[in-house]
Amino acid sequence: MHPCFFAALQVLVWCVIINSLSMQFVFKKLIALLWSKHYGKPIVDTVLYAFGGVVNIYSSFAYVYDKLMYDVNYKEWADYIEKIFEVNNVKPSLILDLGCGTGSFCLEMDKRGYDMIGIDSSADMLSCAKDKSIDRDILYLNQDMTEFELYGTVDAIVCLMDSINYLIYKKDIKKVFGLVKNYLNPGGLFIFDINTPYKFENILKDNVFYDVTEDICYIWQNFFDRKKRLCEFDLTFFIKDGHCYKRYDEIHYERCYDIEDLKNMVIGSKMELLNVYDNLKLSSPSQKSQRVFFVCTKGGK
Repeated sequence: MHPCFFAALQVLVWCVIINSLSMQFVFKKLIALLWSKHYGKPIVDTVLYAFGGVVNIYSSFAYVYDKLMYDVNYKEWADYIEKIFEVNNVKPSLILDLGCGTGSFCLEMDKRGYDMIGIDSSADMLSCAKDKSIDRDILYLNQDMTEFELYGTVDAIVCLMDSINYLIYKKDIKKVFGLVKNYLNPGGLFIFDINTPYKFENILKDNVFYDVTEDICYIWQNFFDRKKRLCEFDLTFFIKDGHCYKRYDEIHYERCYDIEDLKNMVIGSKMELLNVYDNLKLSSPSQKSQRVFFVCTKGGK
């Protein structure tokens, strides 16, 4: 490892001790850069945030996730998933949500009479999910979706909100698809969505997004490496805490995948690809589609 890495790490610890947030951010970026230069890959699963080690990328983000996702209409997403069930003549009872986050989709489907299981690798996200679902019979499991285990099979599996893009390596996607096939009942559906190459290259790319409300303000900077097909999201948000605002920083990564590559991985997992749809529609995607949905099945009803 380059000696500058350890020097930067020492300075980061010092910045934490003196509570210098701006300097912490600078040296976290430097550490990430040196790591990437040395190993040829980014720190993607965990990010340095505090003295004493590393934490899950959703550690602080979890508690403001719902506020930042206020524009997502979960009822509309649930309506859409039910339409997919209907057109494929599938009537699931037990559904698994991979990468369930704070449980908003699980909660919406539970209200509609489905038995829900939610899996997420972030204990903080699941803590928020349980708080929201306290009067609901939803099973939440703190597991990595690339290694998840169930006690039995399920009727349908969903993986939404571009969670597949968060899997940086193809080998991990293949592992997920293999597990999905293993735990899906014959004739069951697997539905997932991705951010498209068009969105990465034309919408996200090197753009900056922001939003300001009374309780929360965030700045979302994107850096897209077209050669590596990797997008870095630098999130800085300020959350109202009494008469003050607390600052939080997060770094997330998503991989840009071609639709054809994912089709091949689905087929390679021995599942059948039924359709690829445009965002929340039952029509084929266009060249400018920003999100697409894959509908797969495990044969042998």
